[in-house]
Amino acid sequence: MIRIGDFSKLSCVTVKTLRFYDEMGLLKPVQVDPFTGYRYYNYDQLPRLHRILALRDLGFSIESIGQLLEQDLGAEQIHGMLLLRQAEIRDKMAEEEQRLQRVTAWLNQIEQEDKVSEYTVVIKSAEPIRVASIREVVPTPTDQSVLWKELGAYLEAQKVKPVGACLTLYHDKEHLENNWDVEVCEHITDALKETERVKVRTLPAAKKLACTVHKGPFTTIPQAYDAILKWINDNGYHICGPCREVYLAPAGDGSQNDPNIVTEVQYEVEK
Repeated sequence: MIRIGDFSKLSCVTVKTLRFYDEMGLLKPVQVDPFTGYRYYNYDQLPRLHRILALRDLGFSIESIGQLLEQDLGAEQIHGMLLLRQAEIRDKMAEEEQRLQRVTAWLNQIEQEDKVSEYTVVIKSAEPIRVASIREVVPTPTDQSVLWKELGAYLEAQKVKPVGACLTLYHDKEHLENNWDVEVCEHITDALKETERVKVRTLPAAKKLACTVHKGPFTTIPQAYDAILKWINDNGYHICGPCREVYLAPAGDGSQNDPNIVTEVQYEVEK
């Protein structure tokens, strides 16, 4: 038998780690002196320690290593666990590769513009929401104001109060100079009778939304669109759904030039 200090030097594993493996039941000393508490090991425990170190290097948890060592698993079961670990590592590598792309895109933006963009883009998800909406082709986005007035008047007449932020969906797949296909939407939970103009539907969940926030009048919101569209392209995404403008803090006076307007621009995206 050899003392824990000598076993530590022989195996190149710290005494602290050997004690931890003892506490976790992975590698028990063959003897513990009842008076001094010294732990003693045998040379034939080195193969088990090497197996523990190899499994730790592969990223297995302490619990998984305990199963592999103690449950007398067959080759097929061990093979299955290794395949699962291989898949986990590949998923992690894919996540890190995407993170590297985002870092590179941010670096490129700073190098090209010599400043950090005021528009930070993040990816998030959205739950389904039930909306009352009016959809129509309008000459320009600013002309949707008449649709908002119509929708608001109908909801008020029906005594239905919107909940949450309202939003506009832009259904055109490319930028247009005029004749925009827009849908103005109010989030509702109450029952509402549809009309020829006002429809009730559920916007589906979105797994991945590229989002950025614009604070200021709508006259400057094209800057937010330029930033988010560049980010989507630079990070290897493509748009797979209508654009959403979510009005988090609408104009207090109804003016589109209010500098305190807060709008979130969202695009559903996928790789």
